[in-house]
Amino acid sequence: MDMMLLVDVYHEFSFPFEMIRSMLEALKPGGKLVLVEFRAEDPNVPIKAIHKMSQQQAVKEFKAAGFSFEKNISNLPWQHCLIFRKPKN
Repeated sequence: MDMMLLVDVYHEFSFPFEMIRSMLEALKPGGKLVLVEFRAEDPNVPIKAIHKMSQQQAVKEFKAAGFSFEKNISNLPWQHCLIFRKPKN
């Protein structure tokens, strides 16, 4: 795969590390994963805290699984749009 898009689902995974590793394996070298999650850092986002995720936590978990963090596109009013890449080597 060239790219994966996860929208408001990652926080629901029972085994997130194993899922991230599977996604990493499915991507081609240099492939992109786009993670969209409600911002835990913003108390004004009108959704339960259990359905939110901070950028810091997402980056920590995806880096631990082997992804590199590219950027957060601030284009959504309530959600992070985090871009991760699989290493090319």
